[in-house]
Amino acid sequence: MCDHWLPFFDGAPKRLLREGETLFRQGDQVEWAFLVREGRISLRRALQDGGLLTLHTAGAAGLVAEASLFAERYHCDAVTEVLTTVSLVSKTELRGLLENSASSDRLSVKAFESTARELQILRTRIEIMRLRKVTDRLNAYLELYGSPEIGGWVRVADWIGVSPPALYRELAERRTKEPDLL
Repeated sequence: MCDHWLPFFDGAPKRLLREGETLFRQGDQVEWAFLVREGRISLRRALQDGGLLTLHTAGAAGLVAEASLFAERYHCDAVTEVLTTVSLVSKTELRGLLENSASSDRLSVKAFESTARELQILRTRIEIMRLRKVTDRLNAYLELYGSPEIGGWVRVADWIGVSPPALYRELAERRTKEPDLL
């Protein structure tokens, strides 16, 4: 994100977080919007196999979990990578500021919401595609989105960045181990 968020956080309280400290956890209620002033915060989601999927890393002037402005609960953990300072504004206040500025700046809150969600999905897809093994990619996808409808496996193969034959081999192997799994 660029520094266009800075005016919305002018005069906002700041919070200092040590390296490795958690700003919020998956499942926490979304009450605040956070802007990184200095440092880095990674958005991480724990996978069932014990691995971690990093969905995004926000640096200086970056908004943390912008799609959460339109959610009730966080979908991941936010953990600092280094000593980090954030500014915080209530979610309600920031949404109000966006709505009030929308008419003069031609910024549509609905367009921002849609873009934020698309960005969240894109970040997730990139991180899944960075996983080396087909099985890891498929596990991450299934954990986040579940099994597709009938005929949807080709789209899953494309989404996780593997060929359909590679995905079908993985599915066949899983079915031999656990026939009722998928």
